[in-house]
Amino acid sequence: MKLPRAQASAWAAAAKMAQRLRRAECAEVSPSPVNWSQRAALYVHWPYCEKRCSYCNFNKYIPRGVEEAAVRRCLVTEAQTLLGLSGVQRVESVFFGGGTPSLASPHTVAAVLEAVAQATDLPADTEVTLEANPTSAPASKLAAFGAAGVNRLSIGLQSLDDTELQLLGRTHSASEGLRTLAEARRLFPGRVSVDLMLGLPAQRVGPWLRQLEELLRCCDDHISLYQLSLERGTALFTQVQQGALPAPDPELAAEMFLEGRTALREAGFRQYEVSNFTRNGALSTHNWTYWQCGQYIGIGPGAHGRFVPQGAGGHVREARIQTLEPDNWMKEVMQCGHGTWKCIPLGKLELLEEVLAMGLRTDVGITHQHWQQFEPQLTLWDMFGACEDVDVLLEQGLLLLDGRGLRCSWEGMAVLDSLLLTLLPLLQDAWHQKTPSPVPGG
Repeated sequence: MKLPRAQASAWAAAAKMAQRLRRAECAEVSPSPVNWSQRAALYVHWPYCEKRCSYCNFNKYIPRGVEEAAVRRCLVTEAQTLLGLSGVQRVESVFFGGGTPSLASPHTVAAVLEAVAQATDLPADTEVTLEANPTSAPASKLAAFGAAGVNRLSIGLQSLDDTELQLLGRTHSASEGLRTLAEARRLFPGRVSVDLMLGLPAQRVGPWLRQLEELLRCCDDHISLYQLSLERGTALFTQVQQGALPAPDPELAAEMFLEGRTALREAGFRQYEVSNFTRNGALSTHNWTYWQCGQYIGIGPGAHGRFVPQGAGGHVREARIQTLEPDNWMKEVMQCGHGTWKCIPLGKLELLEEVLAMGLRTDVGITHQHWQQFEPQLTLWDMFGACEDVDVLLEQGLLLLDGRGLRCSWEGMAVLDSLLLTLLPLLQDAWHQKTPSPVPGG
């Protein structure tokens, strides 16, 4: 049973109005804690691309043809099945990623949203994000995605230099990227994010900063800065390994990042997460769920999820991965209702490690209230309040531990990885002291 077209259109219109009201009321305020057992985010993976970028090792495929109607039916079926299995009562965000989901038809997006709205509560102000590449997202198609229920776009610009775009294997030029950005801002004002990469082979600080300055003149209210990661099996990794390209310079990449975050702060952006910057309250509520270790359900080939299968009587959060290859995934969905490949129960310590590592990526950090949702007995003070190593980090101004909770300073966020080398072992030691190993034969 499908929602009537008029009802679906009304939902999309109400969502746009609710988003405007919500942003006006909540500017620069992070999402408040939620009852994770009743709520979840939904990630939808569209695995197909026009071509594989030289740096990408994501689960994506370059098909000769896509039977989109069959893929759509399977996405809808898997969404219904896993939402029922999770037992969640509300979906708080939906993110269409890939792959290149802007290659899909708006009808597919609408069908998934209709299925979610039928299976659980999908509030009118739900953030619905679609990743878009400039060459697959003309203005008319972006408008159709908006009519289908999308209210936020994430555009993979990656660079404003044509030579760099060719190196990365992107299908668009810098001018095409800027044109798509302008159209997106017209259609989704205040709701457009852009990605910019740094640390490419032979890239220099000055030219990269000029790209960022150009982007600041025409961007919306959300920017993500990502350092290139050379992944084994990619074309770029092979070129560097064979000496055809110089290896990226980590010191230059660090300088780019430090200079870039300073430029963004001066332009009025808040670094609310290590790689993500926002102004006017336009943060990604979907990604915020990840950083706060909330539940999320992943559907589509290779999608990841983390949720408690309450609908099946479960009480332990599970890490789930869907079958990678699209044709095999579709067969499993048609046979079983879902294509879950791996399902791994998460231990309590493993979950707390994620809460610590992910929470410290944000400028809010980990509040005492948030930590207690996951561990009501072992407090942040218990673990870090009387430790010489932590005292050193506090004195250096890299870390803050106070009545609010535990968080990085502006300086500390830039060296988070090194801070975690100190903090994670302390968490592990405190946990093992609290939970003695069972005595054999006892």
